[in-house]
Amino acid sequence: MYAWSESDSISLVCLKKWYETEDTVSFELGSVPQDLKFNFKPGQFITLGLHMPEKLDYRAYSISSRPDENRLKLTVKRVEGGLVSNFIIDELDEGDEVSVLKPAGGFNCIDCLPSNTNKVTLVSAGCGITPVMAMAKYWLASDSKIEIDFIHMARDKRQTIYFEELNQLNEEFDNFHLKLLLKDNQDTAFPQGRLDKNWLVTLSPDILDRTVYLCGPIGFMHDIESYLKELEFNMSNFYQESFTPAESLSCDIENNEEQATEQNAASGSVNVFVPAFGVELEAEQGSPLIDSLEKGGVPVIAACRSGICGSCKCKVTKGSVTSTSTETLTDEEIEQGYVLACSSTINADVEVSLN
Repeated sequence: MYAWSESDSISLVCLKKWYETEDTVSFELGSVPQDLKFNFKPGQFITLGLHMPEKLDYRAYSISSRPDENRLKLTVKRVEGGLVSNFIIDELDEGDEVSVLKPAGGFNCIDCLPSNTNKVTLVSAGCGITPVMAMAKYWLASDSKIEIDFIHMARDKRQTIYFEELNQLNEEFDNFHLKLLLKDNQDTAFPQGRLDKNWLVTLSPDILDRTVYLCGPIGFMHDIESYLKELEFNMSNFYQESFTPAESLSCDIENNEEQATEQNAASGSVNVFVPAFGVELEAEQGSPLIDSLEKGGVPVIAACRSGICGSCKCKVTKGSVTSTSTETLTDEEIEQGYVLACSSTINADVEVSLN
């Protein structure tokens, strides 16, 4: 039986948890008994509902296991001030239950198929490795014969997530080529440096003939995209994840609620009214809409907090907001006034509906 066949949300148990590196843990979720299988597109994420000390909180995490197994594997890195990620590392125990929403995300190797050459280059840094790892394991398990150059950048060998697993894949499969680049490398078995245009060509010499999948910190992804354009790469064969917080190398797709958010200069107060829940409160002009909804106790899920997952979709029936993301919204929904609360700042008095 497949999960989420009857509901968008299910309850799963933490079956196993272990450290990948000194500040990164992996854990597996499944049913008890383990009669559920998980069908998703490699590269997608799931949203977890966690009972935090003060409230039920939601965050989205990329899946690093492959589909059709009876366990989901996730990896989380400790982040300074990251309440949810650090709660998982410090407090989540084997046997604990979590609420899990069905998989989502357009960055996957089913919707984003490789070009006709059947050669791919997966590029990642830090915890950006999680979705591309799922892609690689899927292709290898399905005996697709897709040739994989797996370029990953990390600080050193000890800080390389899935280090042993990557080496095992490299030894086991002739069509998997691990290209590990380390910044602070003392091991002559691996090259040392920072990933730039020259390194891309060195590590994947025929990269111009391949399909590239990219995930990592925002600055890293911007750099790699610019290098590919300088190389005159065919960008129709380029796919990248569009979340991942800058610099933090977090394995979740949240833009941490503790991370500073650039806001428009506040020029006064505005009113936020949610009639269906009897909520009316005052907020600063230019502040994120999601902050007001959460402050008012409106039951809105803000899983990614970066305008990707679409879980905080709501409708502005009066007033106006400025949105930086319309991911997952259709043209019709946008025309009707739907917005993503996490990526919308309040311009004037607004009335909001969750329907």
